[in-house]
Amino acid sequence: MSKGYVALVLHAHLPFVRHPESDYVLEEEWLYEAITETYIPLLKVFEGLKQDNIDFKLTMSMTPPLVSMLRDPLLQERYEAHLSQLEELIELECERNIHNGHLRYLAEYYAKEFNEARQIWEKYNADLVTAFKQFQDSGNLEIITCGATHGYLPLMKMYPEAVWAQIQVAAEHYQETFGKPPRGIWLPECAYYEGVERMLADAGIRYFLTDGHGILYARPRPRFGSYAPIFTETGVAAFGRDHESSQQVWSSEVGYPGAAEYREFYKDLGWEAEYEYIKPYVMPNGQRKNTGIKYHKITGRGLGLSDKALYDPYWAKEKAAEHAANFMYNREQQASHLNSIMGRPPIIVSPYDAELFGHWWYEGPWFIDYLFRKSWYDQNTYQMTHLADYLRANPTQQVCRPSQSSWGYKGFHEYWLNDTNAWIYQHLHKGAERMIEIAKLEPEDELQWRALNQAARELLLAQSSDWAFIMRTGTMVPYAVRRTRSHLTRLNKLYDDIKLRKIDSGWLEKVELMDNIFPNINYRVYRPAF
Repeated sequence: MSKGYVALVLHAHLPFVRHPESDYVLEEEWLYEAITETYIPLLKVFEGLKQDNIDFKLTMSMTPPLVSMLRDPLLQERYEAHLSQLEELIELECERNIHNGHLRYLAEYYAKEFNEARQIWEKYNADLVTAFKQFQDSGNLEIITCGATHGYLPLMKMYPEAVWAQIQVAAEHYQETFGKPPRGIWLPECAYYEGVERMLADAGIRYFLTDGHGILYARPRPRFGSYAPIFTETGVAAFGRDHESSQQVWSSEVGYPGAAEYREFYKDLGWEAEYEYIKPYVMPNGQRKNTGIKYHKITGRGLGLSDKALYDPYWAKEKAAEHAANFMYNREQQASHLNSIMGRPPIIVSPYDAELFGHWWYEGPWFIDYLFRKSWYDQNTYQMTHLADYLRANPTQQVCRPSQSSWGYKGFHEYWLNDTNAWIYQHLHKGAERMIEIAKLEPEDELQWRALNQAARELLLAQSSDWAFIMRTGTMVPYAVRRTRSHLTRLNKLYDDIKLRKIDSGWLEKVELMDNIFPNINYRVYRPAF
């Protein structure tokens, strides 16, 4: 019998970034980069594991905005053009570096990578959601949901209807996408407040993830700390993040991604190539941007970007294998030690943002591949598991009330509520009040029905925690401000038009085309439950 369980959990999320009103918006490339660098590489790993009969177990959230974008025909078409441009650029790079041995080797390596990305893209007819779903159907991947638009739930708890809409719309969208209700949810930003579990139970969700201190400071104190789930009084289980395994991957000081052999993220061809040469492959206004073609490795701490040595995928892959072996060894020691103390097998929950693997840490998918292979063949101390499978096999757990928490800076709410973004909440709260008010109306005709549903979409999109997060980080702030204001402005216009019974059908049609998430939404989700 295994001495413990390890649950690897990836959080696949991007804000809803789709701009049919413009031929080019830089932020749409967040999706295209994630497809090329994270989602397709993960699919390659899964296919390889299945081909080699390795029964891997991975839990992965796929948030409604991400699923909606991956299935959007416009964005699929634009990704196709993005990938074609990459292929054209790397072909030029192969020719340009024909007499430079190492750069030619790297250019040819990227050409092969982009070709494999195209093959997978075409194999699944541009539908990566169906690609991931097949691994859920085979029992290898457990896909869970998130808030409808990743809204930060503790900061809207004074409006239970708004919290319920985030949960219920997400659950309905999951049912539409995957053909069954979600069993688990990654609470947005792992942010928990007491009482949200009642809504999760009402939505049919059986478990959620929170940060470790949300479990450690539960009442009463859990006997097994964060190494066993707890049941809330509603019967919904809570899993806590394991700090030790998280730090080994996340930490900028001691984490794996900082190894000298790994690819340097901040040194990109788009910023380094001669301007006239790279101009056709950057922004239409001529401003430089990342292309995803990076020729250098981290090399060493304290070095400037100009001092970086050339990257070598061979040695980087060897280092990823070494790190996977180290991660496995540490989990073996951790599981054995905890088992001896607890007198029962612990579960070590290791959650990460999916985009860490591939986008930020280029070698991350290789690490995952090696970890599953080594865990399958080279040890018998722990068993990799899905969270739902663990609950089925271990139906008796301690009942506690989790502590309010998030996995943001200092572990609570201040990353999403501070002097950079506090101004948005009075407007979000007013928007929630207005939506709850008009949700009580019965539509007089189809036009009013559409307007009410669009108002619900606009509030959900304005509530995305990504906008407050971006304002706090200080990157792309004007875009985050613009998105918050534009959705609230549209909501307020819809509210006024509905109240005055003067809906502008032409304007509404344009907004429906731009903000087309949740086509089957029912605005009545905002009605009070009592």
